[in-house]
Amino acid sequence: MEKLLLGFVALFFVGMFLFKAYEKVYVAVYKKPLYIHFYPFLKRLKRSQRNILKSESVFYNKLTRKEKKYFEHRVVNFIAEYEFVGKSGLVVNDRMKVHIAATSTMLTFGMKNYLYDVFEHILIYPDEYYSITTEQYHKGEFNPSVKVIAFSWKDFQQGFSIQNDNHNLGLHEFAHALNFQAMKSYNTSMNLFSDMFDEIMQYIHHVPNAKRLIESNYFRIYAYTNKYEFLAVVLEHFFESPDQFRREFPELYHKVELMINFKGSR
Repeated sequence: MEKLLLGFVALFFVGMFLFKAYEKVYVAVYKKPLYIHFYPFLKRLKRSQRNILKSESVFYNKLTRKEKKYFEHRVVNFIAEYEFVGKSGLVVNDRMKVHIAATSTMLTFGMKNYLYDVFEHILIYPDEYYSITTEQYHKGEFNPSVKVIAFSWKDFQQGFSIQNDNHNLGLHEFAHALNFQAMKSYNTSMNLFSDMFDEIMQYIHHVPNAKRLIESNYFRIYAYTNKYEFLAVVLEHFFESPDQFRREFPELYHKVELMINFKGSR
């Protein structure tokens, strides 16, 4: 019996080794994870929470029936994973939690790994707030040193209620968190993200591309503050005006698709 058990254990580890090796080759060839969604037991949102997505999330409503179940599962896990803290007297409600979780899930929906360990607390302010860390006023920020991501709810709401102006505070700050996560993690999704981020940086540092980007006025000037702000702004555009993005910069658009493993225009 003991020998049989040891045989099964050995077979399991050999199988895992072969699977990992195959997955590595698959990712190298196809530039995407071997699989994305695998959940033995799908979790569901409460009906009231699901109704928030149905009535207010364009992204959610474009998904297939099966994808909506996967999306909900991830939103449930996101809400359970992090502490939501209302600041300056703000009382956090389900609508806030669902929208914040859904925004992150939208960004990471094409990735196998979708939760962050670079923040633990989500601070929600009623409006623009003063940060004692930077000694400046902010609409949102990601601060890995204290494992916090923060939002002005007023500005966060504008991001999802106006879905074609290329301004989305939630996407912008989660993009910063995801970028930092990719620098700290070594899983398939984060490795692909990092590799494509490097390719995007090479693309924009090619002088003709940089010249065309600036002259187009498609990306707001803030995008050129530094490479991290550029990526955050690019991801806002990817979700808010995918058709225009693809027409104007098809090569860059495709790199973003590969980076987050998601087709932006559906």
